[in-house]
Amino acid sequence: MGQAREHDRDWAQYWRDPERPLEAMRAHFVRHVFHRHSHDAYSFAVTESGAQRFRCRGGDHTSAEGMVMAFNPDDPHDGETAVDLGFTYRIMHIGPEVVRSVLDDAAGRSTPMPLFPTPVRTDPVLRAALLRLHPALTGGADALVRDERLTEAVTAMVCRGASGPLRTAPGGAGRGAARRARALMVETAAEDLAAEVSAERLAEGAGCSRFALYRAFRAEYGMSPSDFRRQLRLRGARRLLAAGSTASEAAAASGFADQSHFHRWFVRCYGITPGDFRRASPSTR
Repeated sequence: MGQAREHDRDWAQYWRDPERPLEAMRAHFVRHVFHRHSHDAYSFAVTESGAQRFRCRGGDHTSAEGMVMAFNPDDPHDGETAVDLGFTYRIMHIGPEVVRSVLDDAAGRSTPMPLFPTPVRTDPVLRAALLRLHPALTGGADALVRDERLTEAVTAMVCRGASGPLRTAPGGAGRGAARRARALMVETAAEDLAAEVSAERLAEGAGCSRFALYRAFRAEYGMSPSDFRRQLRLRGARRLLAAGSTASEAAAASGFADQSHFHRWFVRCYGITPGDFRRASPSTR
């Protein structure tokens, strides 16, 4: 395909490890706009061309060619192109348990989980480590090579970017109320993804008014309780898709009104369709 057409359309290539919480994507976006969302993993990306802008942790950021992006688990962010020709990037989602196993193995003891305070940085060493890891994951390298490059990348991330343990939000009564409401939603979703949790029930469980809970939850987690509930449903749907469920089955089981609604939110938050995600695992091909 000619260069002009290639840079005029959105495309994405997705890979998922069938055994570990480890995923990778290479994509080019011109028109796609990511809705505000978060991941239950550390996410590291390298912008290969163009530039993308996004909002994260209360600030506006731009990642241009050669820059590295770092998101902690549950960091809410959005994203869109910052230039007419769009942007191309490689991103990897690494589960906290994978990061912990690498760090504990390297240190020979249990280590605190890292915090990455800056969403965008210029770091040639870290960029090189990430660009070595991505093709090892997506290109069918053997397990030993993948693990070696994963160790190299995680070590580079922590040594060059981390400033402390995984973040905790400010203290106070509001934090406790938000955490109680979050725990209730997580517990409910674990029992039944499609179950409804009313604002009244959340407020009662949190021990505060609905308005106070809304403010506290946004301050603590960067999104509203309803946004977080949808996030839990999307994460549950991803697990169902990875296990072999169809998009329609995952949509119904995870509480979306219909398949088109599920499809729309899945694409808005992850940049690929549910079908593309399902086919990314060798076990579902």
